Amino acid sequence: MFFGSFFHSLDDKGRLVIPRKMREELGTKAYVMKGYDGALSIYKNEAFEQVMAQSATLPFEKKDARAYLRVQLATVSELDVDKSGRVQIPTQLLNQYHIGKDVIVLGVFDHIEVWDKEKYEEYIKSMDENFEDIAEKLKGE
Repeated sequence: MFFGSFFHSLDDKGRLVIPRKMREELGTKAYVMKGYDGALSIYKNEAFEQVMAQSATLPFEKKDARAYLRVQLATVSELDVDKSGRVQIPTQLLNQYHIGKDVIVLGVFDHIEVWDKEKYEEYIKSMDENFEDIAEKLKGE
């Protein structure tokens, strides 16, 4: 399970050092793809297979399913984790989702999210203001 948040910087080649606490869990091969709310999601092999299995159940005959699958699958890239714990995030994904040099790396249960630092700070500020209301709605109390 992944959890916690870490401030990092991408190097000039777009490589990200995976936080030490996450490296062992991630393994040597991972997959990156478009996540939600402007983040990129990095999955270890087993979790990625589960995401793909769930996606394969979507009815391709339906317009929303086709749109979702096309966007999702077009952004998938395989990542090799090097001996220094770095992954090369494709420049196209960084540019497409406006992720700059300074990033926040979050652990979110089965995956890691990579956020542009400024974008994440805006997001968390807006969510913090409503945290209790969101928790109450989700927990049904």
